[in-house]
Amino acid sequence: MRMTENGEDSSPSQPDGVLPRGAPGWKDPGVSSDKRPVNPSTEDNKPTKLIDTLQFPQDVQDQSSKPSLYQPRPPLLPKPPVLSKGGKSGSMEEVRSRRLKHSQESLTDPAETGSSTDSLKEDSTVTGVFTLSGAATLRNGQGTIVGPLLTPTGSPVFRARGQSLSEYERRPHDHHGDPVEQRGRPFKVRLSPLQPSGPLPALEQTLASESLRTANRIDRDCVDYGIVPGRAGPERLHLHRNLSDSRLLDNMVLDNTSVNSMKSTFSVLNPIRHRDVRNRSFLEGSVLGSGALLGAEELDRYFPERRVGIYIATWNMHGEKGLPNNLDDLLLPTDSEFAQDFYIIGVQEGCPDRREWEIRLQETLGPYYVMLYAASHGVLYLTVFVRRDLIWFCSEVEHATVTTRIMSQIKTKGAVGIGFTFFGTSFLFITSHFTSGDSRVYERILDYNKIVEALALPKVLPDTNPYRSTSSDVTTRFDEVFWFGDFNFRLSKDRVEVEALLNQNQGVDMGPLLHHDQLSKEMKDGSIFKGFQEALIQFLPTYKFDVGCDVYDTTSKQRTPSYTDRILFRNRQVGDIKVIKYTSCSMIKTSDHRPVIGMFQVKLRPGRDNIPLGAGQFDRSLYLEGIRRRITRELKKREATKDQGSSTICSIS
Repeated sequence: MRMTENGEDSSPSQPDGVLPRGAPGWKDPGVSSDKRPVNPSTEDNKPTKLIDTLQFPQDVQDQSSKPSLYQPRPPLLPKPPVLSKGGKSGSMEEVRSRRLKHSQESLTDPAETGSSTDSLKEDSTVTGVFTLSGAATLRNGQGTIVGPLLTPTGSPVFRARGQSLSEYERRPHDHHGDPVEQRGRPFKVRLSPLQPSGPLPALEQTLASESLRTANRIDRDCVDYGIVPGRAGPERLHLHRNLSDSRLLDNMVLDNTSVNSMKSTFSVLNPIRHRDVRNRSFLEGSVLGSGALLGAEELDRYFPERRVGIYIATWNMHGEKGLPNNLDDLLLPTDSEFAQDFYIIGVQEGCPDRREWEIRLQETLGPYYVMLYAASHGVLYLTVFVRRDLIWFCSEVEHATVTTRIMSQIKTKGAVGIGFTFFGTSFLFITSHFTSGDSRVYERILDYNKIVEALALPKVLPDTNPYRSTSSDVTTRFDEVFWFGDFNFRLSKDRVEVEALLNQNQGVDMGPLLHHDQLSKEMKDGSIFKGFQEALIQFLPTYKFDVGCDVYDTTSKQRTPSYTDRILFRNRQVGDIKVIKYTSCSMIKTSDHRPVIGMFQVKLRPGRDNIPLGAGQFDRSLYLEGIRRRITRELKKREATKDQGSSTICSIS
């Protein structure tokens, strides 16, 4: 068939008795009676010239270029119907308008579930020819078909979602097809799916994936939320929601729960509704647990496992004026990967300059933490640091002190306590210094009894469980209680026997030593620290060392090594407090005592807005001074490194 530039059929007229193309009963001469396809190259070697209006962006592709499996294929169109002599069959404009109508009907049909293949079903039944496969190209913008490939109606179906190549495309096959294999297949037009222009990137199922990041990026220095997953506890190690390390995000799996809990896509902040801004006051708000600032919704958002990390350190500083050059070993031990939410530091026989001590603590913890509260009683110091983004969930803080030496001008013995509520859980932290002396066990018990009776807490804060509180014991009026300090209980053995046991056990099993521990014995008898527990001791005695070394007392007194420094805890509900670590800090040697540190995971419960909040108050001047010193220290280190690097001179002779 030949067409002129005007679209008229230039082929000889149909002989009599021959049905026109497309008429009922007409058969394509290109298909034999046994339905075997005829090679188009043998039927007509002359290229067919289409109307210029049928052009595609792929027209400009070079014939010699082999199409890639990942390049978009042009949509397949059925072979245009042959125009009868004199244009009796209608113009090309009518054909295009009819195809457009069918395509639009297919797109608007709600019953359509696949591609627009069925919209061309009518055309395929009329023409009864093979469709062009994706390998065929149109060149030079002239509508010239180069190397048409015949594809039967049994062309591959659309690949399953998520597969890069269909099974059909991965299987080698002949583009011209096997006539025997294609025999008897019904003809049905199917559009070839659009191929991606290149390999698709792998989509990582973590929040650290670049493809999942949004415009609401979190500062890498402040990736504190998290996903976290845990910190030190095995339950939270995979999702330390409080993340102070950005690597925790790599462990967070994207799921509906995490997205719903964040409310805003991958953002730490919840959207605020107008009605909440109009109606709610967090200081005088609803007494119901739901919807409160301290309620279950906020608690689950910040603590998905409802456990908070507590870090406690107790240290008898021996009244030394000089502080260690670096407190990282005390607060940030290298064997722990994650920092905790609260840092509580209790000091006995503290340094004369208490403010300097607090600044050094702030400098060590850095900008992530703020000092919530600090109290003192003579040379007893108690300081509480909290992560700065959690300060809004803390209540007002109260403190009280007790002196056990009434006649002493210098308050070296006694206790100081700090109490507050975090969400719906009340906390009490007590640091104390009991009477010293190897045989003065009874006096130490009297110190304990006086403290639990005289420590006047809480003052204004509501008791979260008044039915389990007693007026004679302050430790019963709080949900979680930590009591730590220099209790001065000794080992009831002479030094020679104690050293022999130390040499035998080499710091592995301290059971033989603790069998002679005065405090353990009194606790078993129920005469002191009623209801308290202590983690397993697996470290060496912390008293008494020669200052600056790891040798026990070599003075004339030859004091027996003992576990004088301890951390005890008590909870109202069994299992609320889990011990993560309990050890001593052997790297700090500026005192005759070694610091003792403990890490805990504590159960949290939702609160109500009737709890008086602290409104985000903290010691701002201390914060700024600590950060200023931290920056100054880093600059000095850089300058020292630069000077050291420039001091090396290379000479060329």
